[in-house]
Amino acid sequence: MKTLLAFILFALSSLTYVNATDNKTIRISTKDTDLILQVGENGRLYQTYLGEKLLHEQDLQHFQWNIHAGSDGSVSKRGWEVYGGSGNEDFFEPAISITHHDGNPSTILYYVSSSDKAVEGGTETTILLRDDRYPVEVTLHYIAYPKENIIKTWSEIRHQEKKPVTLSSYASTMLYFNNSGYYLTEFSSDWAKEAQMSSQQLQFGKKVIDTKLGSRAAMHTHPFFEIGLDQPVNEHQGTVLMGTLGWTGNFRFTFEVDNVGNLRVIPAINPYASTYELKANEVFTTPEFIFTLSNNGTGQGSRNFHEWARNYGIKDGNGPRLTLLNNWENTAFNFNEEKLAALMKEAKHLGVDMFLLDDGWFGNKYPRKNDRAGLGDWEVTRDKLPGGIPALVRSAKDAGVKFGIWIEPEMVNPKSELFEKHPEWVIKLPNRETYYYRHQLVLDLSNPKVQDYVYNVVADILKENPETAFFKWDCNSPITNIYSPYLKEKQGQLYIDHVRGIYNVMKRVKANYPDVPMMLCSGGGARCDYEALKYFTEFWCSDNTDPIERIYIQWGFSQFFPAKAMCAHVTGWNKSTSVKFRTDVASMCKLGFDLGLKELSADELTYCQTAVTNWKRLQAAIMDGVQYRLVSPYQSNHMAVNYVSRDTDKAVLFAYDIYPRFQEKLMPVRLQGLNPDKRYKVEEINLMPSVKSALKANGKIYSGDYLMKVGLDVFGTAITQSHVIELTAQ
Repeated sequence: MKTLLAFILFALSSLTYVNATDNKTIRISTKDTDLILQVGENGRLYQTYLGEKLLHEQDLQHFQWNIHAGSDGSVSKRGWEVYGGSGNEDFFEPAISITHHDGNPSTILYYVSSSDKAVEGGTETTILLRDDRYPVEVTLHYIAYPKENIIKTWSEIRHQEKKPVTLSSYASTMLYFNNSGYYLTEFSSDWAKEAQMSSQQLQFGKKVIDTKLGSRAAMHTHPFFEIGLDQPVNEHQGTVLMGTLGWTGNFRFTFEVDNVGNLRVIPAINPYASTYELKANEVFTTPEFIFTLSNNGTGQGSRNFHEWARNYGIKDGNGPRLTLLNNWENTAFNFNEEKLAALMKEAKHLGVDMFLLDDGWFGNKYPRKNDRAGLGDWEVTRDKLPGGIPALVRSAKDAGVKFGIWIEPEMVNPKSELFEKHPEWVIKLPNRETYYYRHQLVLDLSNPKVQDYVYNVVADILKENPETAFFKWDCNSPITNIYSPYLKEKQGQLYIDHVRGIYNVMKRVKANYPDVPMMLCSGGGARCDYEALKYFTEFWCSDNTDPIERIYIQWGFSQFFPAKAMCAHVTGWNKSTSVKFRTDVASMCKLGFDLGLKELSADELTYCQTAVTNWKRLQAAIMDGVQYRLVSPYQSNHMAVNYVSRDTDKAVLFAYDIYPRFQEKLMPVRLQGLNPDKRYKVEEINLMPSVKSALKANGKIYSGDYLMKVGLDVFGTAITQSHVIELTAQ
């Protein structure tokens, strides 16, 4: 009787909220974009507008006609439910699917209340929705960042039913569009060929982009996309939606064109093998979906993301970045203290800030001589490095550089002391033959004991060696043999709870060691999302450092990430290209080296030293300035990009001839972002010793207006040639 009375009071309170707020309008705005939501006559919440910002508040009243429900329960074609549930009158993909404790699979959410509050950089709008028949609530969150023209949104799901409910889908949000056509650009991937861009027109039905890899989740597809509205995606003009999901695990983007040509976009955790049992009063929080709507092509959309990321999206986004020398390409597993000490001196001679020790420094019972053993045993190999990490830190200090180190704390080799001691800590199927990817397995981060262990991999190194200045955190295997001994009968929660466990560790590391920069790596670029980047200063774009391939990879990642978040190293990959070309390509991002100086001629070494000096001197433009992609490698045999400092006094142009055709017509490169009224001196830098610039404009002074409207002749007909041009306001 008490339960029945409580339910009646709950239902009446819901109806009271609805009747009191008919046609309420909620406006979520940036400087360029309006997202308008309204409560319909039926008490449910609808999106009535998403587009260019409206100038006059009174015009919002004209949207009310769009959300009247028909007599048959249908809704006008522009009355799209903001967080539609399964089992209602909508015939298309829902945002949320719940099976209630009594077996009812429907969820219909009604508006209850909303509020706004100021947060760092913007305004957060919170909207409470509630089912009228079951004690289920969904809270929608939107943060609008006016200056950057970015909106971030996520949802929270909770209930007070007698028993747990089952979640079978749980989107972060739903967005709707009514245009003449929709053109999707997606970013596919594999090892050594990340962020490959391809486009297609969306037709009736659903296009799904998803991943089921668990960890190393973005190995085959990245968690971001672009949609051109009314026309294909274009760099410099047209309306484009650019969105990305902050989730380091399985994700799914659903793009559904309905029977009347409207598009709904649904970003979410992939519910594959992830039926989630939600207890009463437990909160299920979906990942953050971050998006911008640009009316000036992807170039402006990218600049929106870059600015937002530096301010709010990545760890120490406005701080400096360390140049480095890594030992991997030089030594692989074959090193000792003497070799490393010599490389640290090379790092100092090169002019970089730090030496980074890569894989191969750990394991005693099973020494890390290859990738088949030792992973999980984070003790220094005594016969290889008898002085341990403290001796390496001292050697780096003596050489005059900082010391960084590689770890892969979420993984384990079966041939390890950790696996022998704790086989129950590993994700591994019972009663099946075990499949090993790269000779390793994934630790079960849903288990709090495993979370403590992984955290202590970092903490123990820093307690013993507080001067350790950098971590490269790798993750080389997807989840295989998908079973958690810890979760037992709740295997549907493994993929989700595992990622949440990773975040628990990362949060602890950042809280206790906030000033230690860290590189996010996953067999290359298979971790590249803005949730993980809250805890990392940068990510490794790809193990492929061939400069030609890197031009495409870095072009793709730059759509969503600023240059200072993208690590790029000069290595021995593709030695048919010059050291200059390789270094100039890496200099577009966070610069590093992974080669021995003995490989270089005297002129090449001098060149590299000069390039490092120039990069450091120009960080304010390259790392913290505004990026403009000028010439696409996808549309030409060349590539060009320029960066402009915030005060527009300094700019850097990078131009590359990849594979020019015989006697092809070469067009001037028109720069962007300069002050048209300032006059700029043009100077080619990063030249080999004794080589003079052949650039006709070298040393001359031009107005910003001329450089943007007429441009510079910087392209040539020789393959794999590069030019780096510094422009300084006079």
